[in-house]
Amino acid sequence: MWKWEADGPAKAVIVMVHGAMEHHGRYGWLIEMWRSAGYHVIMGDLPGQGMTSRSKRGHIDSFDDYIIEVKDWVQAAYQFDLPVFLLGHSMGGLVTIRALQEHRLNLAGVVLSSPCLGLVKYPSKAVGLLSYGLNTVFPTLKFPSGLTVDMATRNEEVREIDVNDTLYVTKVSVRWYRELVKAMKLAFVNMEKLPDYPLLVMQGGDDKIVNKTVVKDWFNQVPLSEKQFKEWNKCYHEIFNEPERDDVFAYAKNFVENRLRTLGYVVE
Repeated sequence: MWKWEADGPAKAVIVMVHGAMEHHGRYGWLIEMWRSAGYHVIMGDLPGQGMTSRSKRGHIDSFDDYIIEVKDWVQAAYQFDLPVFLLGHSMGGLVTIRALQEHRLNLAGVVLSSPCLGLVKYPSKAVGLLSYGLNTVFPTLKFPSGLTVDMATRNEEVREIDVNDTLYVTKVSVRWYRELVKAMKLAFVNMEKLPDYPLLVMQGGDDKIVNKTVVKDWFNQVPLSEKQFKEWNKCYHEIFNEPERDDVFAYAKNFVENRLRTLGYVVE
């Protein structure tokens, strides 16, 4: 876990959760944007990814491993005694949803970026069936993720960096896949358990990884009193890396600052 303090007096704390295969190091631009706008940022690498060493890369024993980790990050954010917002991207968005369904967290609001609630492309039916048996007898068996940097973003600069990123996970275990599918189902099944926090869901309109229709279905069904949905028409999966990312960040910041005003904070 790492902490980056605001450039000047802080308004709130943004706890960020990265997606599958990646790590916190890919969020330097976004971290700096929040810092320069007056926000502390807390972020780490999820188990089995990035610089973590206690888990095998690309493998988890349980999706709860992610949830417990993010809960620790939120607990660390409380130490600043400021409003806390949770921002989850892709699988990090799914982790955020599941964490909120299973634990009582004190948050001012939630931002989900292309949350992984359904995939554009699943393994074949035969491979899917095989994975059930392998999950019991050989859960650590790994296979290529099938994801490429070109699927994630149109930003050529980011693509070039990602191709040479040695921390990028390229293979995932059978257990990891089965836990991901299970978590996506639970995000729908346990919808009523989601606390009534203000929610912003932003989705790439040309997402090659996450099924945007499933994301919109979840959003439409989730029983929250204050929720917003924004689709960025041309954007691929990683909306905070896309050529339009300045506008995407401004939209997220506006959501956060409107919430702070509602809570009685003076936001300049």
